[in-house]
Order: sequence, then C-alpha cells, then structure tokens
Amino acid sequence: MFVQVIRAPVSDEATLDAVLTRWENEICPRATGFLGSTAGLTTDGELFLVARFESEDAARRNRDRPEQAAWWAQLEQLVAGPARFLESSAVDVSMGGGSDGAGFVQVFWGSGDREAARIVMGEAEPILRTERPDILGGFTVWLDDGRFIDVAYFRSEREARDGEAKELSEEGRAVFEEFGRVLAAEGYADIPEPRLR
Repeated sequence: MFVQVIRAPVSDEATLDAVLTRWENEICPRATGFLGSTAGLTTDGELFLVARFESEDAARRNRDRPEQAAWWAQLEQLVAGPARFLESSAVDVSMGGGSDGAGFVQVFWGSGDREAARIVMGEAEPILRTERPDILGGFTVWLDDGRFIDVAYFRSEREARDGEAKELSEEGRAVFEEFGRVLAAEGYADIPEPRLR
C-alpha cells in the first residue's frame, strides 16, 4: 500500500464540501489502484486528506491525470496557507485498518521506532479489543526520517472520549505506557465529521 497525506489550512469551508464531493464522486472512481480515502476538517480548520493506493506507481499515474490536476487547482483556491504533503509505502495496519463505519477520526504524529512499535501493537491488539472497543482500527504511515502519522478510527467521538477516560486494567495501562516509550507524539488532530471512501 502507498499512502499520500495532504494537510492544509482552509479559508472557505463551505466550498470545500463541494470540492471534496467532486473528488470522491468523479476523480477517485477513475483512479487506477485507488483503495480509499479519509478526509475532513480538523477542529482547528485544517484539511486532512489521506489517500491510499495499491502502489506508488498507481498514485503517480493518478497525480498525472489532467482531471486530478484540475481538481487540485480548484482546491488550492480554498487553501489559506502552504499545503504539506507526505507520502510513503511504509504503512503498518492495526486492528484491521481503517473503517467506513467510523464517525470520528483522530490523527497524531511524531517520531518513533517502527520495529518496536510493531512489536508493541502486536501485543496490544487483543488488549485494546477488550478494553477499548471504541477503537475500530487504524494505520501508521512511516517516513524515511523515522517520523510517523497515525490515523485511528472510532465509532463516534462520544465513545472515543469515554474510552479515553475509562479506567484501564494494569495490563491496559502498561500497553499505553509502552506506546509512549516507542512513539514520541508531537501533535494531535480530531476530525469530528470524517468523509470516508
């Protein structure tokens, strides 16, 4: 899998909805190797768009399509500052990956040890499924410099908040402490109304 992430502050939220709808309905269905996307505005008014492709080559072919370029030119008119682009084929899926049943998405980013994180997640999955059923799944995108972006999917924001406040078992607390040891988070963003395709 190859993942592209776009982050950009948005100046015209009303028009953004129509532009994203066009991308979902007209651009994505004709993109060879397109697997799915998660998009939406964070509570700070920043667009997060995460697109998944079968391969880097498929993503490049999509980028070079005239209709994709025209769509991007339209989106750029809504951007209030420089857009940031990240992409990688180093992707680790957890708990089944993204979910179209999600009503809330959280993103966090930072730096970490990929191999150690993979080991911790393998040990954590059965515990999380029991103690944090609000987490539907997610994936982590790793960059060449050891930085990462993690995208987590929840049934709803209320369930996510309840899960965060829940008293965990000693084993559950140990799992989150271990995540904190191998993943140094530098920022978080909430997407309260995710657009999932």
